[in-house]
Amino acid sequence: MPLTATEVKEAKPQAKPRKMADGGGLHLLVQPNGAKYWRYKYRYAGKEKLLALGVYPEVSLKAARQAHQRARDKLAQGIDPGEVRKVEKLTRHIASAESFEAVAREWFTAKMGEKSESHRKRTLSALEKDLFPALGSRPIASITAPELLAALRRIESRGAIESAHRTKQTAGQVFRYAVATGRAERDPSGDLKGALRSAKKRHHPAITDPAELGRLLVAMNGFTGTPTVKTALLLSPLLFQRPGEIRAMEWAEINWAENRWEIPAEKMKMRQPHIVPLCKQALGLLEELKPLTGRGRYVFPSARGASRCLSENGVRTALRTLGYDNDTMTPHGFRATARTLLDEVLGYRVDWIEHQLAHAVKDANGRAYNRTSHLKDRAEMMQGWADYLDNLKAQAKAGNVIIAKFGQ
Repeated sequence: MPLTATEVKEAKPQAKPRKMADGGGLHLLVQPNGAKYWRYKYRYAGKEKLLALGVYPEVSLKAARQAHQRARDKLAQGIDPGEVRKVEKLTRHIASAESFEAVAREWFTAKMGEKSESHRKRTLSALEKDLFPALGSRPIASITAPELLAALRRIESRGAIESAHRTKQTAGQVFRYAVATGRAERDPSGDLKGALRSAKKRHHPAITDPAELGRLLVAMNGFTGTPTVKTALLLSPLLFQRPGEIRAMEWAEINWAENRWEIPAEKMKMRQPHIVPLCKQALGLLEELKPLTGRGRYVFPSARGASRCLSENGVRTALRTLGYDNDTMTPHGFRATARTLLDEVLGYRVDWIEHQLAHAVKDANGRAYNRTSHLKDRAEMMQGWADYLDNLKAQAKAGNVIIAKFGQ
């Protein structure tokens, strides 16, 4: 007699596993622990076989009978339903390994290890928040440009135009990795040129007025935060390197004999080693901090532990505490401050300034300068810049900032 839904529901476990037949080889296996499994016993090529059809109650009696019938239909066609199941499992595994999410996570592990912590965090967030929900389970080779655009439009609809463009670039890197590893034929992100709204070019807010800069320097000198954050804050205008490079400064990178900070290529945006001559003021600040953090790796260790460097918000928060919000001055803005005043007020050569900013600079023959180019001149420029800042600070304290043109 076929089983009823009530019999299946109320089937009690016994000391040994027992089978409750439904007919045609389909039965319910009740284990001593109460677990209930649907099984189909059949013969193929003279051999007795067993096919698992699911677990009760996730698979009801009706669903088990439907699966049983599909298996019998295969058998009637001379096809082993057990082998079909194996192929289906293998296909699902392959599809999973070639899904957008699987390839993207593989790309992230392979290619993002050398990037900064903030860049890795932002990239992974874009993948998990914006791309995986829409495209993650899809086979990467079958994703079309319109599908990718639909995912990017959702970012755009939040008003996050720049984020949409960055996410498109990330998606393109994933697709190109898939092409390189033989799991896709092409990168559909290339078809989306001009499809997204243009992002307004944003410049990091920066103070370039000497009088206002002098007042900022006075305020910075009076900052009452931790010695680590204060030193990072005070070095920011003196060194005018990228905020991520400053906060990740390591004691091993300080060449005390040559009075310079030697940044390895893997930590630089342009992936080229960079030298920052250290003026007397910068050396003094580092010497004061060394007894506090000199035993560790980082010059500016995180308050959460010396194994990582200061948070990207450390100097930014210090500026806010002093009354300078993101629309007035940012840590990155010190670069624009130095670029403007070194050129327009102090009159230093633009190629020296650009080289010290670690921008790509080429000579008259189109060859890139190496890291030691004009090093003596750049060292003199950095000391002149530090002395100029001290002068602005002194005049701001006296309430009498004089703007002068310093010739070279």
